[in-house]
Amino acid sequence: MRIASLLPSATEIVCALGLADQLVGVSHECDYPPDVVHDLPRLTYSTLPPGLSSAEIDAEVSARLRRGESLYRVDETLLAALQPDVIITQELCDVCAVAFGDVCHVAANLPGNPRVISLTPPGLEAIFADVRVVAAALGVAARGERLVKRLQARVERVAEAVQRYVTYRPRVFAMEWLDPPFAAGHWVPEMIALAGGNEVLGIAGQPSFRLTWEQVIAAQPEIILLIPCGYDADAARREWEALPKPPGWETMPAARDGRIYPFDANSYCSRPAPRVVDGIEQLARLFHPDLPLATA
Repeated sequence: MRIASLLPSATEIVCALGLADQLVGVSHECDYPPDVVHDLPRLTYSTLPPGLSSAEIDAEVSARLRRGESLYRVDETLLAALQPDVIITQELCDVCAVAFGDVCHVAANLPGNPRVISLTPPGLEAIFADVRVVAAALGVAARGERLVKRLQARVERVAEAVQRYVTYRPRVFAMEWLDPPFAAGHWVPEMIALAGGNEVLGIAGQPSFRLTWEQVIAAQPEIILLIPCGYDADAARREWEALPKPPGWETMPAARDGRIYPFDANSYCSRPAPRVVDGIEQLARLFHPDLPLATA
């Protein structure tokens, strides 16, 4: 089966299922596993100009969405030449990848009538459900079930350790965008709760949303996670250090105690893929450094 993946999480799921050799093309943002995606054709591209700051990206994205313009494009000629049997995309967020409607339009004009699989996970269990959906569509349903069971067992080990040993859950604010600040939604508040934290602004199962700095300061977080979508930890740190801090910033416990942590959002938070479980484990160790976590 020839698989075209138009988003990084789908690429990671396909590879976790042991089907990397069936990928014929990936999105421009796919970077994991690096040895798999390095030489694969890139089927999408961003229409945003490079080198923009967080504030400039926010302004450009907002303006284009108001005008009904797409942020990403599909290379239709290349996709047709690769003749995929299956195209995996998403319809959870038009800011994150090619719009679902655009993919369906392109697929309808391709030879061979490829099947389009859309992933739309609002939360952690839905991520596991999508793994099962992809596995079944690719003919490896039993393999997908085994993968999900392993992931769920790891999550349960963290949850059990937190329940047994954690007596205080720190107040956490996960910033999904830095300028302006956005609260993280979907599965991220679940990750924080499972890891023994208390997300004070984000809402599980709901999209991320814009905040004012006054709201952030009023929430008095004890830990701030810098997880801007599309950034790794080093890029998040550089962007954060370049931003002026708002009045009253120093009144927050996270600022006073130096508990502001750039986190690798690309690998462990932003993408609804198996590595969110790695993210839960890492967050548990970050929030509770002495927490005894059993290994798989």
